[in-house]
Amino acid sequence: MSDRKMVLVTGATGQQGGATARALLERGVRVRGVTRKADSEASRALVALGAEMVSADYADPVSLGAAMEGADSVFAVATPFEAGVEAETAQGIALVEAAEAAGLSHFVYSSVANAGARTGVPHFESKYRVEQHLAASALKWTVIAPVYFMDNLFYPDALDGVRKGAYAIALPPDVALQQIAVEDIGTFAAHVLTHADAFAGQRIDIAGDELSSRESAQILSDTLGRPISTFEIPIDTIRSFSEDLALMYEWFARKGYSVDIDGLRSSYPAVSWTRFAEFAERLPGVLDDGPPA
Repeated sequence: MSDRKMVLVTGATGQQGGATARALLERGVRVRGVTRKADSEASRALVALGAEMVSADYADPVSLGAAMEGADSVFAVATPFEAGVEAETAQGIALVEAAEAAGLSHFVYSSVANAGARTGVPHFESKYRVEQHLAASALKWTVIAPVYFMDNLFYPDALDGVRKGAYAIALPPDVALQQIAVEDIGTFAAHVLTHADAFAGQRIDIAGDELSSRESAQILSDTLGRPISTFEIPIDTIRSFSEDLALMYEWFARKGYSVDIDGLRSSYPAVSWTRFAEFAERLPGVLDDGPPA
């Protein structure tokens, strides 16, 4: 049995979990990834990098307990976009309680920036309820709280818009929005997990850049060498398929995130804190091939 510590990573085949698993493996940390699809391509890719992959049911404490056996700490992330915000909260609480029962030494939860600021955004509030349950537990805990993902640009509809010459988002062109590269979330999470004592009991909002869609479109124009304009998606279009997301974009326009980006860069120089202009450099290789796995 290896004496290296093991981190249990939930959602390991998703964006944040995958980025965290890869960052930990790069640091020589043993990783056990939890996924519903242990035989998926993304799962096999992590196994090739050295991860152990397991399946677990968040509604089954025995299943979660088995997944946590032998682990030292956990990176936990949940989503409301499959079963709703109540299910997200239930999943998060189940993970906290399973980690407590298993006696894990550190629990890192990925929430969302400004979650406790009475935003009125349902999936912000569902994550904050998990935060509150975690803070009341006996676990050594850390909450990292990212902002809007730069990687949303890789969604098929967004890529298609760029191919057609438009950067589309449900915000007025001059409203600034804080953003982060998912890779940076993983890098920071790995840093926290490998320096547990330094981060115990902390909640840290994280972001890499802040810019408007007009500024984003100009960066894309410069990167791609052709004009990219802004397109403001009507909020009613967003509301037609998700009230939650509509409320989020309305909050972005009204108030928005408030991360101290300069302070992060100063305090945690080990993380690249990618600027949007740097992130945009990935686009030319993606537009023809589709979004990255």
